[in-house]
Amino acid sequence: MLKLADNPPIRPASIGSVADLDGDWWVAHTKARNEKAFAWDLHEKDIPWFIPMLQKVTFSGGRKRHGLVPLFTSYVFFNGTAVDRQTALSTKRLCQAIQVINRTQFVNELVALERAIESNMTLDTAPFAAVGKRCRVTAGPLEGIEGIVTKRDGVTRLFLQVSMLGAGSSLEISPDLLEPAE
Repeated sequence: MLKLADNPPIRPASIGSVADLDGDWWVAHTKARNEKAFAWDLHEKDIPWFIPMLQKVTFSGGRKRHGLVPLFTSYVFFNGTAVDRQTALSTKRLCQAIQVINRTQFVNELVALERAIESNMTLDTAPFAAVGKRCRVTAGPLEGIEGIVTKRDGVTRLFLQVSMLGAGSSLEISPDLLEPAE
């Protein structure tokens, strides 16, 4: 059974959406398997974060186990000031914290992931940037988000990219719900 106490929320409960945050965004490159602990550290220090996670089922010792795993291994996104960055670095859980330059694009990309997770869409990790046509979702819970259309196993998918990482995730979607974003 999934122990919720082990998993931080994807963002602080006091934040409605990552789009509501005004400070600078930072991409925290954590030490191996420190993503959740780092998010809890940020929680204790009252620094807003975003850690997209996926439900994962594994089999171990003949038992079925459920857990949440970070969508982007070794990365957590946080928002704040240069002082908050120093506080984050003082946790000793980071390799580095990279400031986001194109804030608008970055926030739009995080909002797309946030909405997909909250809509309980099935996401697959995609560790590389997809090549294809940029499209916008025209209806449903993801209406208005943009991504790159890809095909995988004959199924149309929408790739949601985080440019700062050169990575993203993809979700299955009907081509009828897409329109060109240009």
